[in-house]
Amino acid sequence: MDNIEDLEGFVLFAIGRTPVTLGGVVTGVVIILAGFLAARILRLTIARMRGRTRHGKAALYIAEKLITYGVVIVALVVGVTTVGINLSSLAVFAGALGVGVGLGLQGVVKEFVSGLVLIFDRVLNVGDYIELADGRRGLVQEIGPRAVRVRTNDNIDLVVPNSKFIEGPVVNWTLRDSSSRIHIPFRVAYGADRNRVREVVLEAARSVPFTLPETETERSQVWLVGFGESGLDFELLVWPTLEAVKRPATMHAAYTWAIAEALECAGIEVPFAQMDVRLRGLFGHEGDDALTALRLDHPAAAARRAAPPHPMTANDAAEDLARPLPPPDEPVMEREPHSSGNRAP
Repeated sequence: MDNIEDLEGFVLFAIGRTPVTLGGVVTGVVIILAGFLAARILRLTIARMRGRTRHGKAALYIAEKLITYGVVIVALVVGVTTVGINLSSLAVFAGALGVGVGLGLQGVVKEFVSGLVLIFDRVLNVGDYIELADGRRGLVQEIGPRAVRVRTNDNIDLVVPNSKFIEGPVVNWTLRDSSSRIHIPFRVAYGADRNRVREVVLEAARSVPFTLPETETERSQVWLVGFGESGLDFELLVWPTLEAVKRPATMHAAYTWAIAEALECAGIEVPFAQMDVRLRGLFGHEGDDALTALRLDHPAAAARRAAPPHPMTANDAAEDLARPLPPPDEPVMEREPHSSGNRAP
């Protein structure tokens, strides 16, 4: 007992007139470690609750961050005070803070404060589909104290500093949990029946399974937007489901495939770069009559008559979109050791 008391009373050094003992240091370290352990347990518990509920996930995420940060800060303050360092001493506290900032902690503080702003501002939430300033897109997986983790549809994780979302523009495609209208460009040859093109493409778009039912304000449309070098430029305007919006490349490919197949089945020519020589007149005949007089046939008409009916093909992009997108993972759960028991399917 005397040895323990001597150990606890052993003075290592003094800060001002306050002695720092070995027992105080050990107690302070234990308190800080216990605080970090308690913060981790609370974080895992709230993460499990957030994974089991469908409503209030954003509120639970904010509570998880606040509780975790609060427990860690309290543990640090209590632990440092137990060691014997008086935080009310402005000279010591300001001096330590000044040294830390001078060594580069201002960047850490900046990112930490930016993370708190993101959490409370609610313009960026876990599960949102965003587009960065450089054009990269992905699903928000975690808003951490230093950076936001974004996972692209190619399963690539992007770690973006929190301040980038505060200082620069970021497109949030799913902020209001509603769909967005997308534009799918396509081109047909000059001379095609525009009404027929519109009917065929709209029918193809409505047959795609992830196209939303039309309403008074959200309708599928076909616009003629320009005159290209080799054909008429159109755009399909369509409202897909929210899950399809989160996978823009696959969605665009699915609609493009459906449009191409519909135009082929309808016999509407899709132009390509070429040079056409038009026969204006021959011995008093013009156009197709001149070709007939030469016992030639119009190549496009002959190709349409000779070509067999176009079979329906598999739209891989549409099939890929039919599979549900996996929900945002729980980053705090990834660090848990895997159980050796059987998992539920």
